[in-house]
Amino acid sequence: MKNQSFWRKLGDFAMGKGFYIVLFLCVATIGISGYYLLQTVVNGTRTAAPVGADASVTIPDQSVPRPTVPAPSRPAEETPAKPPVSTPRPAVQPDDPEPVRDTTPEPDTTQTMSEVFTWPVQGSVLRDFSVETLSLDPTLGDWRTHGGLDIAADLGIKVIAISAGTVEQVYTDGLMGTTVVVDHGGGLCSWYCNLEEDTAVQAGDTVEIGTVLGSVGSSAIAEVGVEPHLHLETILNGQPVDPRDYLE
Repeated sequence: MKNQSFWRKLGDFAMGKGFYIVLFLCVATIGISGYYLLQTVVNGTRTAAPVGADASVTIPDQSVPRPTVPAPSRPAEETPAKPPVSTPRPAVQPDDPEPVRDTTPEPDTTQTMSEVFTWPVQGSVLRDFSVETLSLDPTLGDWRTHGGLDIAADLGIKVIAISAGTVEQVYTDGLMGTTVVVDHGGGLCSWYCNLEEDTAVQAGDTVEIGTVLGSVGSSAIAEVGVEPHLHLETILNGQPVDPRDYLE
């Protein structure tokens, strides 16, 4: 019974004056807590603030072109001129022989063409010179060019040089038989074909107009269809020309 009376009295006190005491204690507690909270916020703000100046940095606009400042020019370094290099000349000794100049004149290799000509044999022309038109070949029976004169002459008739010159060749041709070639100078050569095998001259001989070269033969198998004759050709600078241009 006593315990129940104690708790009832305590409850009455709490519902009476005790209610105001508890309310005061709550308000005081809230006030003290708010004060300490305000002090904490203020102190934290002061600590984070920079000391002495504003710490913000302004970044310039990269799109604005900057003026180009020319770099100061440096004076060019002068290269010292190199002294000329002189090549020492060999000393000339008093007994050095002077060079001897060759004053011997060079031989004249140009040979003048002979101006006097004669027929190599006396006889009629059996076949004329023809390189631009075709003529009948009595041996082969066809029409072809003919690069010389076929002059009728009996077998064994002497053949003479048509002009002065030097015997260049003596040989046997497979078609035109035994042949003698005489160089008359100036690019002109005379060819004597269809000769006998034995000739009167050899290569290197100097001949005059009328010098006997050989005899008329029958060695040219390409012209066996023609009566005995001498086949005469004249070549000027490598090209066949008409022997009549010189003989007449």
